[in-house]
Amino acid sequence: MKMKALAAATLAIGLVAGAAPGSAQETRLGAGQVRGKNAGDFVIGFGAIGVLPTNGGRVGLIGGTPTASNSASPQLDFSYFITPNIALNLIAASTQHDVSVRNSALGNVRLGSVWALPPTLTAQWHFLPRERISPYAGLGFNMTWFYGESGSLTPPVNRARIRPSAGIALNAGVDYELTPNWLLNFDVKWIMMQPDVSVNRGLIRATADINPFVVGASVRYRF
Repeated sequence: MKMKALAAATLAIGLVAGAAPGSAQETRLGAGQVRGKNAGDFVIGFGAIGVLPTNGGRVGLIGGTPTASNSASPQLDFSYFITPNIALNLIAASTQHDVSVRNSALGNVRLGSVWALPPTLTAQWHFLPRERISPYAGLGFNMTWFYGESGSLTPPVNRARIRPSAGIALNAGVDYELTPNWLLNFDVKWIMMQPDVSVNRGLIRATADINPFVVGASVRYRF
C-alpha cells in the first residue's frame, strides 16, 4: 500500500509539472519519448528531507522514554546504476535534534541538542526502469554518528553523550523523468537507529529507539 501511495503522489507531481523544455538528447529520442535508466548511469540529487523519529527505548535508574525531536535538512544523494534495474544509492545530510527523557521519575528531563550524521548506503531495485514513472524499493545499511552536543540540560544532568549506531535501512521511492537528464524524486526510508546514551558519565544509561522515517523530495541530474 505504501508503494502504491508513493507512485500515486509522484504521478500527481508529474501532471502538475507538465512538459519540461527538451534537450538535444530528447530531440534525438523524439518528443515525448522516455530515455529510461541504463547501466552506468550516475545520478546526483539535491533536495530536502524531514527526519521523523518514532521514539522509544529504555532508561535505567529514573525510567521514562528517550525522545528526539523532528528535524529537516537539505540533502545530497548519489546513485550509480549497475544494471537498468539495480542501483546503489548514498545519502549525505546532517540534522539537529532536541533530545530528552519523557515521563521519568524526575519528570521530563532535557538532555540538550545533538547533530546526527547518518550516511546510508542502499541497494535499490527499480521495477520499471524504462518508464517515465519508475518506482523502486531497497535495502541498505546505516551508520549514524552524533556530534555537537549543546543546549540546556535539566538539573541534575550535567553531561549527555550518544554513541554511534549501526542498523539496516528499508527504502521505497519513485522517479519521474522530466527530460532525458532531469528527474523528480520522492523517497522514504525507515532507519534502524538505536544508540546507547550515557548521562552524567554513566550514572544513568539508556538505549534510545529513535528508528526514524526519513522523507525526502529532490531534483536529480543524470550524467
